[in-house]
This record gives sequence, C-alpha cells and structure tokens, in this order.
Amino acid sequence: MFNNIPPITRNIIIINVIVFIVTSLMENQIIGYLAGFYPFSPYFHSWQIITHMFMHGSIMHILFNMLTLYSFGPILEQTLGDRKYLIMYFLSGLGAFFLFNLWNFVEVQQISNGLQELGFNIGAYLSGASVEFSGNAASILKQKELLESLKDIVATPMVGASGAIFGVVAAFATLYPDSKIMMMFIPIPIKVKYLMPIVIIVSVYLGISGNGGGIAHLAHVGGALVGWILARIWKKHLYRFN
Repeated sequence: MFNNIPPITRNIIIINVIVFIVTSLMENQIIGYLAGFYPFSPYFHSWQIITHMFMHGSIMHILFNMLTLYSFGPILEQTLGDRKYLIMYFLSGLGAFFLFNLWNFVEVQQISNGLQELGFNIGAYLSGASVEFSGNAASILKQKELLESLKDIVATPMVGASGAIFGVVAAFATLYPDSKIMMMFIPIPIKVKYLMPIVIIVSVYLGISGNGGGIAHLAHVGGALVGWILARIWKKHLYRFN
C-alpha cells in the first residue's frame, strides 16, 4: 500500500520518519541545529528554515502530521504534478516560518521596549554582556517577567511539518472545495470549503492571543496562506488544453 503513494509524498514521509528516529536515538542532541529558532536568536542557523520542517517533538506530533499528509498529499501531487507540488510544499513551510517569526519580531520589540522603559540595558544583554537589574522591587520583578518572555521566544525552537502540510490542505480546499472530510470529535462529514476558514480563524486567534498551548498556530496560518495563493494561481491553468 505504501508503494502506491506518489513518490514526492512518499519520500517526504520517509525522510520525516527517518529524521524523527535518528533524533530520538540521539536523545534530541541535534535538535538545536535542525529546529527553527527565531532568526535573531544566537541559536539560529540559516539551514533551519528548511530542516525544521522535518523535526517533530513527539510520536503523536509526527503521526498526526504524516497521516494528514497521507490523506491530502497524494491527490494534490497527482493534480499539480511533481514540480509544482514540491514547490508548494516547501514554500508553504517557508511561509509558516516567516509569519510565525514576524509575530515573534513584533513581540520581541514590545518586550524590549518594556525593558528599556524600566531601565534594563537590553542592548548589553543581547550582546552577551553581564547586566544587573535596577529600580524598586516591583520594577525588578517586572523586568524578570519580561526577560523570561524574551527568553521563551529566543530559545524556544519551532519544529514540525505542520506549516507545509497546512499549505497542502489549503491548496486541496481551494482545488476541491466541495470535498467532504471527517474531523476528530465531529461525527458528520463537512465540506472542506467551510471547515478550512474556521480552522484558520481559530488558529489566528490562538496565535495572537497567546493561548496556543505551545503550538505555533500562526505558522499554520502562514503555510495555509501560501498554499491557498499558489492553488489559486495554478487552478486557472490546470484544465487548459492545447
């Protein structure tokens, strides 16, 4: 059955599984090199904009992502062809990384401004110099809270193929809007053209509100946006005949 999956989708799944196994066997020692860190973080490396798409945090994480790709990828690969499908997959992953870190940049600027207003030398801190807190007890407590928030952004990596896969699902919804799919906890099939906007709206809310529970919801939105744009462009030419 696995051999019946089109080659691009099959190889993406195989690479993801191999990377997950290797990472697990090495007790996540390489995650700091392959996961996607905030671009202005000292932990960031340029190759992470690609390699983070093949990293996963748990067995359930990779299982859900690969099952979703298995469900939607083959149809889309056959519809678009190998080249366009591969371009869409990786551009969606890049779009996910970009939008997620654009929001991170906004939050970092807000935190940095807050620290500077409290007298904290943010420039010295980011350059690696030893800095001390100043001010009254309330000010110092607030500085420590803001600094912890800054550390969370700078030192917490982004992992997973979800952004790229959201691009696949969004492209599928654009090309086959009346297709019905079943969702977990929803006992009836729903047309994908109704379900996808709901998922995106919820993802935007969770990403901006900070109630995401450790999930990069805005990355999903970024991936979906790229997949939707490309599918809209390519849809006009899919059924033309010479």
